[in-house]
Amino acid sequence: MPTAEIPSTAKSVICDIDGVILHNNQIVPGADQFIHRLLERDVPLLMLTNYPSQTPKDLQNRFASVGINIPEHHFFTSAMATAEFLKRQDGHKAFVIGEGALMHELYKAGFTMTDINPDFVVVGETRNFNWNMIHMAARFVVDGARFIATNPDTHGPDMSPACGALCAPIERITGKKPFYVGKPSAWIIRAALNQMETHSDCTLIIGDNLKTDILAGFQAGLETVLVLSGVSKTADIEQVPFKPNHIFPSVTDIDLI
Repeated sequence: MPTAEIPSTAKSVICDIDGVILHNNQIVPGADQFIHRLLERDVPLLMLTNYPSQTPKDLQNRFASVGINIPEHHFFTSAMATAEFLKRQDGHKAFVIGEGALMHELYKAGFTMTDINPDFVVVGETRNFNWNMIHMAARFVVDGARFIATNPDTHGPDMSPACGALCAPIERITGKKPFYVGKPSAWIIRAALNQMETHSDCTLIIGDNLKTDILAGFQAGLETVLVLSGVSKTADIEQVPFKPNHIFPSVTDIDLI
């Protein structure tokens, strides 16, 4: 393991949430001190999550419930990144499989939610997924709607189906894969950097998952920090062809200098 101090040129931090700061709604021990230390030092900080079903305000309240007080503008989600992506595309009508936070971001971006000749099929996450959604989404994709998904995650920590699982039947029916906006896509990192008004060469990303957080950071040119408090463990590092720049047991052990 490296020393606790990172002699980094990075001036900004992108940090994953689940497995790094929180486990479900329980705080990773010491994570509150880490976040507050960054805020006290005025380090530009963005909490980045692939989960598309909570607004920044929801996430702010979730953090406050465990004693981490952080302004709302420090949160960025795959729903927000998806809206930013779609704003750069031709078309303004979307058939959406998802919940309030995703709908909210798309409305803010000027999109009309419709089941009549949509330009896009957009999949997020919902507990109300059903046969009719699969049928309509597949028909629209076959008819030419572009297939977009907030993130490729197949399940949550409790094995609840996530976006990638909801996309699977639509993929099988149509033979078309969606463009996944969320990690490990470099797009969400670029959108996050734009949100922070910073650049990849002066930003590091902290995450617990080699195949999403660290791969996304690597592909976007960020300095990468893997913490072993979540998904990926030490043995997993030898199973991937890319390596994080730094490895720590948890964020409690990190000090940026």
